[in-house]
Amino acid sequence: MRGTGMAPLSIIIPTLNEAASLGRTLANVRALDPPALEVLVVDGGSCDATRAIATAAGVAVFPCESAGRAIQMNAGARQAHGSLLCFLHADTLVPIDLVAIAERVLEDRAIAGAGFVSLMSGEDTTRWGISALNLLKTHLAPLLLRPHLYWRGLRLLFGDQVMICRRETFWEVGGFNEALPILEDGDLCLRLLKQGRIRLINRVVISSDRRVQRWGAGKAAAIYLSIGLLWGLGMPPAPLKRLYEDIR
Repeated sequence: MRGTGMAPLSIIIPTLNEAASLGRTLANVRALDPPALEVLVVDGGSCDATRAIATAAGVAVFPCESAGRAIQMNAGARQAHGSLLCFLHADTLVPIDLVAIAERVLEDRAIAGAGFVSLMSGEDTTRWGISALNLLKTHLAPLLLRPHLYWRGLRLLFGDQVMICRRETFWEVGGFNEALPILEDGDLCLRLLKQGRIRLINRVVISSDRRVQRWGAGKAAAIYLSIGLLWGLGMPPAPLKRLYEDIR
């Protein structure tokens, strides 16, 4: 999805069996005003209708030999033509003025990366408690566990917060760490901080509550807190991945 005169934002969506969510997300990004330069779906080997849905929506689809969000998002970034990159989960909806927001925020060279407030929602409910917990975690995790970095501008962002950055900055810090099976987003925040502050944009994106539906609110809160705390205390991401099962 490219065109002349479009803003220089490339939207990269890693997918793996996302047929249930992808159509709505692509309809959302196709309605952006102004439009993005391009939308790239990087698929990790889906065995459902994910690729067909993306192709029917008219977006670029790139098969990736290995599944894994970090691997797929790096692959998308290598294909991207935009000077700005946006990493979007297949089950997340963004503001209609996403492109203008990204351009405005990243005009400030003191900001290396940014993300949004994630509101977790389902068909008939909004998960206010979990959403508030995740918002607090963005501030409290670095404040409590990396206070010296917090005052330098670290905010801990996760993938469902829709991360944006300049392409040049992304590659200056090495992109996502492909060895990480989880928390590749938090790791990127730590490395982006070497280039500038991480900003939490005071706008909302809406993410699927499918994990909360499966786990229940109490278990979900415990898992989210445990993963953030243990990672902050230095536990490697590999064992933490066992707590965070794939749910489609």
